[in-house]
Amino acid sequence: MSGAHLELAGIGKNFRGLRAVHDVSFAVPAGAIHALIGPNGAGKTTIFNMIAGVYRPDAGQVSLDGKKISGQRPDLVCDAGVGRTFQIVKPFKGLSVLENVTVGALHRRPNLTDARAAAADILQGLGLHDRRNQAAESLTLPDRKRLEVARALATEPKLLLLDEVMAGLRPTEVDVMVAFLRDLNARTGLTILLIEHVMRAVMALAAEVVVVSYGEKIAQGTPTEIARNQAVLDVYLGEEET
Repeated sequence: MSGAHLELAGIGKNFRGLRAVHDVSFAVPAGAIHALIGPNGAGKTTIFNMIAGVYRPDAGQVSLDGKKISGQRPDLVCDAGVGRTFQIVKPFKGLSVLENVTVGALHRRPNLTDARAAAADILQGLGLHDRRNQAAESLTLPDRKRLEVARALATEPKLLLLDEVMAGLRPTEVDVMVAFLRDLNARTGLTILLIEHVMRAVMALAAEVVVVSYGEKIAQGTPTEIARNQAVLDVYLGEEET
């Protein structure tokens, strides 16, 4: 597993005349961890959906390692090396934790034995191996969040998109997830772009932060720079309790 360079060039998306995203450009270097933040409804998940192939941009393009991926089907975007989690976690019902992750692993490993072994290794790293035979829908919220990350990692991505994987977690659980992602990035060079409202996680993980509001990019910089940016404080950070 290694990282890929992500570039968004002036992407935009409208829904029945409503401008959801307008002229957003930024890049995430291979092997970097960046964060995408902004108020609810700012367009963050729409941006993720354009990267992942759920939506075709109305303007601009998304490239991975210099190759255009925007407008391709989600399965082809996954083939190109993009893995993602979803804000609302929905494990495959009726399947065990191990089987859920094996489904993802089969994307790169068509041999079932190999896929199960790869899935078991991922679960071990995320502290879910002892729950591997448990029904996935019976997991607690923190464990379902970890399972969501495990399923995405099982596709062996070069770019991992994390959509609020720490929402609803207690501070100690956030710290565990932060430590796991930092170690994963250091070991594999995986590129990570995360949407997150938990600012302690953003500050601990991200080398750079992109801020969007009303579908437009309003700031980009290091976590320290963003925390001192008055425009960001006005539209987002100032609304959050510290």
